[in-house]
Amino acid sequence: QVQLVESGGGLVQPGGSLRLSCEASGSIFIINVMGWYRQAPGKQRELVAAITGGGSTNYADSVKGRFTISRDNAKNTVYLQMNSLKPEDTAVYYCNAGGRTAVAGNPRFGSWGQGTQVTVSS
Repeated sequence: QVQLVESGGGLVQPGGSLRLSCEASGSIFIINVMGWYRQAPGKQRELVAAITGGGSTNYADSVKGRFTISRDNAKNTVYLQMNSLKPEDTAVYYCNAGGRTAVAGNPRFGSWGQGTQVTVSS
């Protein structure tokens, strides 16, 4: 079983910055992809950004140029640096990771964090 714990959410004014962190722990053999999703009230959960173990990244068009995803493979941690925040970025942000566990047979896993609230408001 693999657990994800997020931190770094909060209240920020428009134009401000926040940095989210998500650490994976448990029986991990390899994490292939780590990513951030968000869900605003009344909307579906959407991909914000994702990063592979080799460092390839993918961003939603709405955050390109403002958000940067990075990861520390040694710490099994993914980060989301969010700059120039807008009120429409307000949502619960969820961390996601997929890979293989370290138990016999190395079965795949896919895990979600509990979510962290980001509110952009003056």
